[in-house]
Order: sequence, then C-alpha cells, then structure tokens
Amino acid sequence: MAAEKLAQAAAALGIEMKVETQGSIGAENVLDDNDVKEADGIIIAADKDVALDRFAGKRVLSVPVADGIHRPEQLIEQVRSAPVHVGGTAAGGGAGSGSGGGGKERSAAYKALMNGVSHMIPFVVVGGLLLAVSIALGGHTTPKGIEFDKDSFWFYVNALGGLGFKLMLPIFSGYIAFALGDRPALVPGMIGGFLAYDGMTIYGADANAGFLGAIATGFLAGYLVVWIRKVKVPKFVQPIMPIIVIPIVSTLALGLFYIYVIGQPISWLFTHLTSWLNGMTGSSAIVLGALIGLMIAFDMGGPVNKTAFLVAVGLIGTNNAVMGMAAAAIPVMPLGQGLATLLRRKLYSDQERETGIAALFMGFFGISEGAIPFAAARPAQVIPANMLGGAVAGAIAGVAGVTDSVPHGGPIVSLFGAVGGAAMFFVAIAAGTAVTALTTNALIDLKGRKAARQGADGLAVAAGSGADAPAAGSLVAEPVLAGVGSGARVDAGSGGSAALSPVAEPSTQPSTPSATQTSTDGVGGADAAGASPEVLSGYLTSQTVKVQLASQDKEAAIREMAEMLASTGNVRDVDELVRVALAREAQGTTGLGEEIAIPHAKTDAVSSPTVGFARSVEGIEWGSLDGTRAKLVFMISVPEAAAGDEHLRILALLSRKLMDPGFRARLMDAPTTGAVLEVLGEIR
Repeated sequence: MAAEKLAQAAAALGIEMKVETQGSIGAENVLDDNDVKEADGIIIAADKDVALDRFAGKRVLSVPVADGIHRPEQLIEQVRSAPVHVGGTAAGGGAGSGSGGGGKERSAAYKALMNGVSHMIPFVVVGGLLLAVSIALGGHTTPKGIEFDKDSFWFYVNALGGLGFKLMLPIFSGYIAFALGDRPALVPGMIGGFLAYDGMTIYGADANAGFLGAIATGFLAGYLVVWIRKVKVPKFVQPIMPIIVIPIVSTLALGLFYIYVIGQPISWLFTHLTSWLNGMTGSSAIVLGALIGLMIAFDMGGPVNKTAFLVAVGLIGTNNAVMGMAAAAIPVMPLGQGLATLLRRKLYSDQERETGIAALFMGFFGISEGAIPFAAARPAQVIPANMLGGAVAGAIAGVAGVTDSVPHGGPIVSLFGAVGGAAMFFVAIAAGTAVTALTTNALIDLKGRKAARQGADGLAVAAGSGADAPAAGSLVAEPVLAGVGSGARVDAGSGGSAALSPVAEPSTQPSTPSATQTSTDGVGGADAAGASPEVLSGYLTSQTVKVQLASQDKEAAIREMAEMLASTGNVRDVDELVRVALAREAQGTTGLGEEIAIPHAKTDAVSSPTVGFARSVEGIEWGSLDGTRAKLVFMISVPEAAAGDEHLRILALLSRKLMDPGFRARLMDAPTTGAVLEVLGEIR
C-alpha cells in the first residue's frame, strides 16, 4: 500500500519515482546503482531496519510505513530538505535515525526482538492452524491425549503443523541474533533456539526453556558475535572469519554455555517444581486451581508450564479435577490476546491484529503457543496479564469441580466429551479470557502513557503549584505532555472526560486584526477602544486564532498554524519553524488526548514568544494515546534564549486550564474569533 500511494503521489506531482519493496516475499523492483546515483532523494517508509550504505551522499528521509500510506505528498516535499546521509548502516521506520524523523528512536535490542517476532509469526500461524484443523477433522481422544490414525491424511497434516512449531523458536532466536550480529550470528542463534525448544534430547533434562529461553539464546548469540568481530586477527584470517571462525566459535560457546549453565538449572527447577506441586494436590481447590493456571500461563511450553501440565496429566484417573483446572487455563492466553486485539485495535499493528485472529482460532483448539508472539513482543505487559487470566480460569474450574479425562485443553476437549461440568468449564475460560484481554490492554496503555509522561520534565509540579512560573529546580529541557483530561496525572487532580459540543459555523477571519473586527466578534470585556482581553501575556491575539483549520493532517496543520503565527511579524523563517516543530513531534506526539494537541518549537526562527490557537471540526489524527483526533490545537513558538522560562510557563498555564472539561467545552462552542479570545482570557 505504501508503494502504491507513493507512486501515485509522485505521478500526480509530475515526479519520476522508482519504488523498491522489501516485503514478506523478498525485495522487488530493486534500485540499482544508476537509480541511486540519479535520485534527488531517498524516502524509506519501513518499520524495520533498512541498509543505508548504498545511499551515502543522498538526502534520506526515514519514516514509518504508515506515513507512506497516509501522507505520501508531504514525504515527497519533505525529502527535498532531508539531511544528507553520511554514515550509519541502517534505518528503521520507527527509529527516526537522523534521516528526517519517523518517530522515537528505538534501541537495537528492541529492533532485534521485533525482527525475531516478525520472522517467527508465520511459523506460529501456519503450524498452529494446521494443528487446529487436523485436531478438528481427524483427531480423536484417547487416555494419552488427542491422537490420529497412523498414516492417515490428518496424521500428516498434524505432523506438518508440528514441524512448524519445531522451527518456531529456532527462527525466533536466530533472527534476534541476526539483527544484532548479521549473518555470522544466524547459525548460533538458530542452534540456541533449537536447544530452547528441544534441549532435553541432547542433555537429558526434564524440560525445555521455551520461548523465554529462545529470547536469551538469541541475544546471547547476537552480542557474542558482535564481541568476537571486534577481536583483531591476522590479515590472512580475516576472509574466513564471518563464514567459518565466528559461526563455529560462537556456536560452541553458546551451545556449551546453554547446556552447562542454563539447561541443568532448568532441569533442577523442573524436578523441584514437580515435587512441590504434587504436595499441593490436597490443598483448597481454589488455591490449587489458581496456582495451576498461573504456571500454565507463565511460559507456554517452558519448564513452569510443563511442570503444571505433567502433574495434571499424571493425576488423570485418580484426580481428574487437576487436569480440568489445567484444561481451562490452557486456551486463555491465545484467546485473551486475540480478544485484546479486537477490543483496542489502535494499540496493535496490522500484523498483530492478523495474528490475533489466528490466536483466537488456536485458542479454541487448546494451542497455547498462539500467544507466544504477543508475549515475546511485550513480555512485561502480556505475561502478567496471561498469568492473571490463567489463575482466574484455573480457580473457577477448581471451585466448580470441572474435570478432564484427556491430557489436552481448550473448548475442543469439551466437544470431544472429555470434560465434566462443561458449562462451568466454558465460564472459567470466558472469565480468564476477558481478564487477560482487559489487563493486557490496560498495561499496554499504561506503558504508553508513562512513556509520554516521562518527558513532562517536572511540568506536573509547576501545573499544580498555582504559580504562574514553574517551580525552581523542577524542570529540565523538553516537556512532553500526555493525558490531559483523560485520567493522567498532570497536577494534584485528575481530569475527566467531557462530552464536547459541536463547533458552530466558523466566521470568516481576516488576515490582520482590527478594532472593528474585534468588536463585531462580540468579545466580552472589551474596552471602548475594542481591545481584546490579554491572553498568555499577550502572546496569543486575534491575529493568531483560527476558528477552523483547513488542514486535514498533522504536518499540514502545523504549517498552517506556523503561517498564521508569521502574520504577527514574529516569525523570521516559517520553514524552519515547521521543521523544528515536526522534529519535536518525531520525538513523541504532542497529542494530549481528549481532542487536544499542543505542538511547540524552540527556535531562533521566531523573534519573540508567540502562541496560536485553532480548531478542527472533524479533528486531526495526532497520535494521541487515547486515540482521539485533535480538535483543539495550540502552537507555541519561542526563541532559544527564552525557552527555559516562557516555553515551560506557557505549557504549565495551558495544561492546568485544559484540565477543566467546562473550559474545553466553552472553547469548542465559541462561534467566533472574539468569543474564542474571551474564553481563552480565562487562562491565568
């Protein structure tokens, strides 16, 4: 889609463009040396690392894929002034790697983890769906679990699905390592991933490390290769380093380290967990059910999960209730993660939403590995949510006396007639799924708000102090506001949502202010000379108010407002002001939520502090954490010399007043420029 939009925009502008794509089927329409040599600029719209070596000496603009889809014309214009690429080897669309800005810089470790996840997902989906289909159409229950007739069609479909899962962790670990150490790291990473998947066949342990072990081996392999490559060797050895020496040395080092340092402790942990859990079987059903659910949900195939599952399996025939607890918890992780992507779609990428649909399908058939991509991408948010949902499902199943007579879980076992207390079995699964989904989204949302507030740099202290100026010592360089009016902490109180009224039909606004215009706008409190109330020390006037923005996207809105500010004579260079404001947006959105945005810039392109305000009836997508479109937009511009005081004082005054839902409603309802100024005059 990004390729099509860019090509269409270039054709409409009469610009020759060649678009190379690097999708799941590989690179197509590849740029050759002559293409690069003749190009005036390079636009990289990508959400992964892209090699930049071949673009040295060219203007390079790096943005996320979404920008290529939604604002191709602006990118074509923006690349004309993008910086010339002189160094570095890769850029990611979300990295903003000095190539024009495309979002907040991501760490190398994060990019490596996402590289592993993106390559792993096809194996999870294909393997999981083949297993699910084979279970549904060709499986039958036995005391050993769901089995297939030997050499039947569905037997082979199931085997192919199993191969997909067998490759899942080696691919995951290998491509984490590849992102860090390039091709020499691929072999040790994949071998390490296979050890995490099935190390017990090599060193005789009782459990494997699962996806958490694969994350560890991927990073260990990658950083090990990076370290080995720094070692100086004789010149005659250098040619064979990447193809022989580095892969062999790193594979031996990682493999032996895993077997002796990681594998054996995992085996010890498994043995002791099993003994401890067997001693719990006489405990209260709710406590045991919650514990089984917690363990099942923790690592989805790792030693903790395997301990709970095998203890439950070992009790089939003597205490089927324990397997009932496990069976209720097993599908909660994929079902919960799939449901989460449906409930809050804006929190997830297109790939994650597609994986969520597949996870729902896998969850129905008791394939917990469907949740692994989500846990691998966001372990700090997803694993606790999985565990909480698993505990709820296990506890409900335990209290209700649910039983399961086969070593498998998920709704499918009930359809096979293996579950006792089927109604409460489904209640337990539904409750655990809902808890997992809601908790996951809450934790992801909380993380996003926390990240945005970390840049606030003490603004909360200033906003809550009641003083016009920020408290001394409470501020640092660059504030990033978030969550005004949406429940985030900005001062001592917390904002609440307000149902805002539609904006009245805007009046026509002249490009220059006049006493006559101010008077006809009906500004309350104006004196006999028609003077408007002073707003923000006079930085915001009728000349810097627009009751309706013409722009439909963020970049165009910032330019429109910058041009409005320039009408005061305080802006020396509109293009530079726009550039600085957009660079600030690339560090993190200034969309605060509750339909508010406050873009701001510190630059000597302005001669004195100037503030503008504008509204948009339809709203403008600003990347706000609560998903709302910005309808109330303030733009602050101050010279570098004034940035330390005025910039932050203005932000503090605005943030405090915007906490008031009534103020926001009045500002939305004000029909004319004069009425807007009257409302803004309340800011003190």
